[in-house]
Amino acid sequence: MKKYPLQKAFTLLEPGPVVLVTTAGVNRLNVMTLSWTMVLDFTPRFAFMTGSWNYSYKALIKNRECVIAIPTAELMKKAIQIGSCSGAEIDKFKKFKLTPLEAASVKAPLVKECYANIECRIIDHVEKHNIFILDGVETWIDDKIKAPRFFHAVGDGRFIVDGEKVNHRRIMIDKIPEGV
Repeated sequence: MKKYPLQKAFTLLEPGPVVLVTTAGVNRLNVMTLSWTMVLDFTPRFAFMTGSWNYSYKALIKNRECVIAIPTAELMKKAIQIGSCSGAEIDKFKKFKLTPLEAASVKAPLVKECYANIECRIIDHVEKHNIFILDGVETWIDDKIKAPRFFHAVGDGRFIVDGEKVNHRRIMIDKIPEGV
């Protein structure tokens, strides 16, 4: 084993797929890019981290809801560009030609171009760490996309795109929640 710089350790654990989070603000809809999300349990309960530096933060605090939209690798460049500008200055839905769709249970929109959209309600906000805890209330997928590939941020400007999927359900069957 070779020693690795501690300040780069997060690049080894950067978790799930890059996501887009939509909100419905006072003046307009917004979308931001996040790479730090976490599944907390099978209920479905999730977490992500963001703070007051993001334009969507006020809407998250006020409305206590959002949509987590999961783009495929084909939207990678657009998702990175969305995360590199502020909704305070531009309408990101217009600039990046995204189609907002009405959600069933929250005011924040679904993103038509994404493979999946999870409508969420915020159940807790851990202010000290800017962590939002969310309960999923509705989930939507684009069933026309048969083999979605997602992308993951390493944290240093590089990304990893999903590759081969390996099925080991038979080994884990007694650990998988019923219905999954």
